[in-house]
Amino acid sequence: MDAGRLAEKAMGMDDAAWARHANPWSGWSRITILPLLALAVWSQVWLGWAALVPIALVLLWAWANPRLFPAPRSTDNWMSRGVLGERVWLARKVEPIPQHHVRIAGILSVASGVGVVLLAVGLWVLDAGTVLAGLLLSMGAKLWFLDRMVWLNSERPDVTPRPASGPPGPPPSDR
Repeated sequence: MDAGRLAEKAMGMDDAAWARHANPWSGWSRITILPLLALAVWSQVWLGWAALVPIALVLLWAWANPRLFPAPRSTDNWMSRGVLGERVWLARKVEPIPQHHVRIAGILSVASGVGVVLLAVGLWVLDAGTVLAGLLLSMGAKLWFLDRMVWLNSERPDVTPRPASGPPGPPPSDR
């Protein structure tokens, strides 16, 4: 199982949660998670063990975010198309996708992983420059990956995948 599928299972993402997450408010507000998590971890400098509270709140925000917003009236926007493309990506073992997406997504995943390692090191040694570099690399790679998912979604308008337990479904009616 790949990291994306593992994250989807850990987050308990079902069809309803994915539909709500396709709301651009959900997608855009989700971008706050990594910086907030970095700040929450850094807060141990000021709060000591009480920093577990903001860390827990950020993790709760990460879980609740895709469930807080209603399903969008339209998916005719960049963020919604990116989220729909992520679902196509996650179903790539059932519904193969073009190889040019697989190659660049691998590169972007490695770049994002390097960013997360830099972020973790920066938080460990409390070096703000390293934390910032890690955030920029990881989030930049994620946004580029999301742009790639918009492209993938435009190439695969016939597929709106279901979770791993079900077959792909028909495309939404508002495309």
